[in-house]
Amino acid sequence: MAATVTKQDPRYPTLSRGKNARFPAKPSDAVSRIEVCESAAEAAEALQRIVSAGLRPTVRSGGHCYEDFVANNPNGAIIDVSLLNHTSSAPGGKGPYQVGAGTVLGAAYTELYRKYNLTIPGGSCYSVAAGGHLSGGGYGLLTRLQGLSVDWITGVDILTVEADGKVVNRHVSKAQDADLFRALRGAGGANFGVITSFYFDKLPPAPRSLSSAGVSFPWETMTEEKFIHIARTYGEYFEKRGQEPDTWALFTFMGLTHKGIGQRIAVSASYHHMDEKNDLSIPTEFLDLFLKCGDAEALADPAITGHQQQQQAGRQQQLTPCIAGQHRFTTRPWLDATIGDGGGAGANGTTRGKYKSCYMKKNFTVEELRRMYAHLTRDIPGMTTGGIIAVDSYGGASNKPAMANETAIPQRASIMKLQYQMYWQNPEEDEARLKYFDELYTDVYSANMDAKHAGTPFHNNFYEGCYINYPDVDMVRYPFWPELYYGTTGLYPFLQGVKKKYDPNNIFHHSMTVRG
Repeated sequence: MAATVTKQDPRYPTLSRGKNARFPAKPSDAVSRIEVCESAAEAAEALQRIVSAGLRPTVRSGGHCYEDFVANNPNGAIIDVSLLNHTSSAPGGKGPYQVGAGTVLGAAYTELYRKYNLTIPGGSCYSVAAGGHLSGGGYGLLTRLQGLSVDWITGVDILTVEADGKVVNRHVSKAQDADLFRALRGAGGANFGVITSFYFDKLPPAPRSLSSAGVSFPWETMTEEKFIHIARTYGEYFEKRGQEPDTWALFTFMGLTHKGIGQRIAVSASYHHMDEKNDLSIPTEFLDLFLKCGDAEALADPAITGHQQQQQAGRQQQLTPCIAGQHRFTTRPWLDATIGDGGGAGANGTTRGKYKSCYMKKNFTVEELRRMYAHLTRDIPGMTTGGIIAVDSYGGASNKPAMANETAIPQRASIMKLQYQMYWQNPEEDEARLKYFDELYTDVYSANMDAKHAGTPFHNNFYEGCYINYPDVDMVRYPFWPELYYGTTGLYPFLQGVKKKYDPNNIFHHSMTVRG
């Protein structure tokens, strides 16, 4: 039987919260108990007790949900599957490979590498768990080379609730409950039930090594013209050269910070080596482009994430001028480079956070960047940090149009993926920060948008909407918000049909759930 943690239990203050300290928003929003499960059978038994008692269940694997979908559940119950953290294979180390929903990415990468020399093209926050990450279409440094994580999933174990309230344990695949299987490959997120395991008939090989380097530019000498030059140089590469398969082993990051951070605008390049050649011509070619943008200096830590960049604001770094063709690459064995520092992005349980997203099909426009620059250089009363726009390279092997019909990820034509991130500590800053962040985003996505969809990256020649694993409840104010996340080609009506069929009583719901 699952371990039940109630409000009287000393573990309750920790286990009733996730990584984002904004939730639960107040004590009355918190759950009445947490059911900590060590097996699918325990999860099924716990879910049956919760449903039979008339309580609302929410589901947690790693606790990284960006919004209030899990922790804000007044007098409800959290089903915690974080201890379903196993990986396994068929005899002889062959597929199918099984990954438990509670397995954090760092552990999954480590075990798959050490046991089978394989990996999953997932994210770079290694404390994120598989349950939410994979079912929401998780991506990462290997996505351009190996595709999306959902593209490799061939089976899912999930607990659903019938119309009569009975819990059913299902194994879904192309051959069994194919409609639910497709939905769970990108629109999971506890929309339909409690996922306990994922299966992969095949997985891609792990790289041998990873080389990283970067350039950065100080805010002190930044101008609007230089800002636009840097960002458009980045976008142009992926609009043109980055489409070519020989570049797909390249993953890049650009951090457009707020000037108040006291940070620098950084561009990093990471290149995956599948052989022993360690050819650095592609990442060198990319980084050399930025030497035409002004006073570029070598980035001290090219593997840094957007969240880490904001948290390390103001720290002294040893910086050296960049020289064409002579960037300071660090090359390490792939596993060491991937999880050696623990990775991580996002709020950590004591930090408050807010996030927004955008898929981009083309390079930035000048007007778009002017608006970004205006907001990133605003003085915000009472705030010393103003967030970051994290720009990841995208496309490559993820842009396979046929996979849009097999998965619930319709965005298959983008070249960049943006995550707007804001972190702070003081609850008294919530209102001002959320207002600023919303103004920034709304203004930027009114530049290239028709009046009906102004303020959003709605699907057009420039954008492919938003990413459901970076949920933003602000988008619910728009009646077309489901199309922002699930596209305009009929996927959302399909998901509504799946919802009606497998969750007829809407047991699993939150403010951005699929609405049957």
